[in-house]
Amino acid sequence: MPTPSFAGALAAAGLPPLRRGRTTTLQVNVGLRCDLACHHCHVEAGPKRREALDEKLGARVLEVLAQEPALDTLDLTGGAPELNPHFRALVRGARVLGRRVFDRCNLTVLFEAGQEDTADFLAREGVDVVASLPCYTASNVDAQRGKRVYERSLEALRRLNALGYGAGLRLDLVYNPLGASLPAPQAKLEADYRRELAALGIRFDRLLTITNMPIKRFARDLARRGESEAYLSLLVNHFNPATADALMCRSTLSVAYDGQLYDCDFNQALELPLAGRRATLHELDGVAALEGLPVATASHCFGCTAGAGSSCGGALAGIEGA
Repeated sequence: MPTPSFAGALAAAGLPPLRRGRTTTLQVNVGLRCDLACHHCHVEAGPKRREALDEKLGARVLEVLAQEPALDTLDLTGGAPELNPHFRALVRGARVLGRRVFDRCNLTVLFEAGQEDTADFLAREGVDVVASLPCYTASNVDAQRGKRVYERSLEALRRLNALGYGAGLRLDLVYNPLGASLPAPQAKLEADYRRELAALGIRFDRLLTITNMPIKRFARDLARRGESEAYLSLLVNHFNPATADALMCRSTLSVAYDGQLYDCDFNQALELPLAGRRATLHELDGVAALEGLPVATASHCFGCTAGAGSSCGGALAGIEGA
């Protein structure tokens, strides 16, 4: 099928080209090393990856936060961000500056060598944990993420609960579909998760639904199954213009482990640079200058605008049956 035009879909819906709004979140991919190698991972993280943010870039991240009061959130992602040697310095520095810090945690990393006190560290610093748990059943989780991941994930959640997460400290869970489909309505899924996990003695704050992006590792998986065209058609046919204003690329500045700047983590994976030119965080001259710049878009953007929409914060619009 011809590559669908996201810009054309916006225009057909009577919307202008996508532009950046006020930047409030600094999302930093601190490296691609991970203890898992999930089928849906759009950054293709894994145990053998060694790309990582260095001390100089870590210092620059904290410098930018100190200089830019509009940046109220530091969102740390990876790979498994906790495996970067500068992760704790970033967390401490951002918390001293009064910023909200998100740790996008895969849960199993808490059992890796050297991570024995990571959960305690996160609780002590008041970090918001956004934890991956793509289903509440063992078969689905292990099919997507590997053997015994479900069992270890539940153990990690119980450890976090014991530290106050889900009861004062923020603990959100992330769901993404096992295959080539859109997530069910977020509110319904959250109720299902809450019921099933409560029976196991586990509590959490919110469930965030995220659509699988048809890029990198998941795109190759689709191609192997002969589902690439069908999945892209699904996304295009469920394009929802009501999601456009809330897209994370409008308020997030995405920083790669090498300092390169992007509109979002997906553009980072595809190396679609911010404002069409390569620039690093070291060259950033204030986030206010980013407002109004065009967002780099391509066909993968239909993933964030299909049905109820998708972002690092979950669904963007309450569409029943999406």
